[in-house]
Amino acid sequence: MKNITKKYSNGEITIVWKPDLCIHLAICVRGLPDVFDNKKSPWVTPENSTTETITQQVDKCPSGALSWYRNDASGEEKEVTAENILEVTKNGPLLVYGNIIIKDSEGNETRKNKVTAFCRCGQSSNKPFCDGSHTKNGFQG
Repeated sequence: MKNITKKYSNGEITIVWKPDLCIHLAICVRGLPDVFDNKKSPWVTPENSTTETITQQVDKCPSGALSWYRNDASGEEKEVTAENILEVTKNGPLLVYGNIIIKDSEGNETRKNKVTAFCRCGQSSNKPFCDGSHTKNGFQG
């Protein structure tokens, strides 16, 4: 899958969307439909809500496909300062909350913060990350 990054701004913050990380649970769409509407283009319209409401909703993204940063800051995404937590979701991915480093078999490192969704069904085309394939293949577990 291509490494695409899209950005949407309301002037105060920028919402960053990385579609290759999205597991399509639509928590953003159900939680804040005035801003996130996957039936429209562009599908993110941050001018339709307040910065505080948007950041609270984006922070609920289980895959980390959505993140945000303040436009007056360095442009870096914020790091979680909480302890690391691993959650097994019913019929879905493993969710790891916190700051982690993922090292592949060649020694390359990827740093993640907030929430990272790892594949449990074995069908993801973006391993080790979840791409939502579990919903298509009826994964139970």
